[in-house]
Amino acid sequence: MSAHENVVEVRDLRKTYGDVAAVDGISFEIHRGETFALLGPNGAGKSTTIEILEGYRERTSGEVRVLGTDPWRASLDWKARLGIVLQSSGETGAVTVREQLSHFAALYPNPRDVDEVIAAVGLEHKANSLIRKLSGGQRRRVDVAVGIIGRPELLFLDEPTTGFDPEARRSFWQLVRTLQSEGTTIVLTTHYLDEAAQLGDRAGVIAGGRMVDIAPIDSLGGADARIPIVRWVEGGEAREERTATPGAFVASLIARLGPEPENLEVFRPSLEDVYLDLVGHEHAADLGQEVAS
Repeated sequence: MSAHENVVEVRDLRKTYGDVAAVDGISFEIHRGETFALLGPNGAGKSTTIEILEGYRERTSGEVRVLGTDPWRASLDWKARLGIVLQSSGETGAVTVREQLSHFAALYPNPRDVDEVIAAVGLEHKANSLIRKLSGGQRRRVDVAVGIIGRPELLFLDEPTTGFDPEARRSFWQLVRTLQSEGTTIVLTTHYLDEAAQLGDRAGVIAGGRMVDIAPIDSLGGADARIPIVRWVEGGEAREERTATPGAFVASLIARLGPEPENLEVFRPSLEDVYLDLVGHEHAADLGQEVAS
């Protein structure tokens, strides 16, 4: 991957609060034009890492360069090259959606078209409504619209589709794909693993402040993590076997137990299975609910 230009470079990043290490020596790179998903349970260190990359939080130690600059010492010109969608803006909004976006568009040299952005986040029918009168999910869409209006070179999306219904969520995914096609580099944090799989080129998984894996989405956990698993019940006891030759293994079970072994199932571990193996099954409740296709 060394042939890629790096937009983000992190080396041995640490952030401590007293004796507690929120981020404990992580290193990674993000290449220009890729979408990098940062995954991990609540409290793992994702938000702290992102805030350091954005220049909002000072690190304890380590090296960080974003768009060639130390974000803690970056200028306003550097900040104008970023788009940031926070988990919550806290914006109540005594202005309309269109007024809000027009205001932010005027701050950038080459903004996206305001009406194009309003349509992209599914707020055409609310363009002239006061933001404070919108629902929580609709306000979230305004947050996303503000983050992309400036046509950013590097876009941070922190749980961007929280509050979206399935149709709006898929419309947003299409918007992200458009940004990807334009060469925008995107850093995505999400609890929706299907969203990471749909949009991400690579992912880093953080647990306990450490980077436990970093790889293309479909390679997380390594090849062994996706070896098929055979499960069955024998003698009243649930059993399972991980095997690269599930057909041959099932044939051996049938030869030994008869044509219909009890509760027989064969499956390949999903991204969710791999993720939970990496971070620990106690964090299963942190995952976003799967949105039906």
